[in-house]
Amino acid sequence: MLPVAAVGEAGRVLAYASRTGTRRNLEALRRHGWRLVISATGSLRHEGFRYGVDNGAWSAFQKGEQLNIGAFNRALDLMGEGADWIVLPDIVGGGQRSLDLSLAWLETLSPLGVPLLIAVQDGIRLSDLRPHLDPRVGIFVGGCTDWKLDTLQAWGQLAAESRCWLHVGRVNSCARIRLCAIAGADSFDGSSATWYAVNLNSLDMARRQPDLFGASLQRRRTHGGPDG
Repeated sequence: MLPVAAVGEAGRVLAYASRTGTRRNLEALRRHGWRLVISATGSLRHEGFRYGVDNGAWSAFQKGEQLNIGAFNRALDLMGEGADWIVLPDIVGGGQRSLDLSLAWLETLSPLGVPLLIAVQDGIRLSDLRPHLDPRVGIFVGGCTDWKLDTLQAWGQLAAESRCWLHVGRVNSCARIRLCAIAGADSFDGSSATWYAVNLNSLDMARRQPDLFGASLQRRRTHGGPDG
């Protein structure tokens, strides 16, 4: 089950910005059709935007803290049902331990009826994830920058084969957006447009540039292959 609001976006990558409370930046994001990522440890307000829910693991990692499961549960209660997708709890840099944690939450959250994303971290292999993917369970490409860039195309192929959603985290440049498009990503998130509205025009132009190969991967997920 792909996010309903993504219908008709084939060939273009949906953009999600880290939530900001700055009215000027919010209005700029709205004009360009961007969406928000709501972190479980941040302000639980969507400001009228479509949004995805992040579990807060990255924010906790940056502070040297553990994932706050209580905050994640509160975010689910307030924001879960209206989300485009929800990132299952994970461990930044945790490899197989991270996958085990995500899978432990998968059955619990499936009844929400919202697409769930498994965050892939350094060391997780395609074969580790393949059995768990379907149109309701997709991929969130995390991990360190080098590993993410090295494996992005492979995750794109796997998402196409599995007909699942592909989202890429921490994308803050036109070049990275282009790589997302080539991989056939459905969406990405970043903070550059959130904090520096002056960057928004160029970032938005980049995400609207279609890539023929990437678009074909998107169509395979949406329509079941080139023959529909």
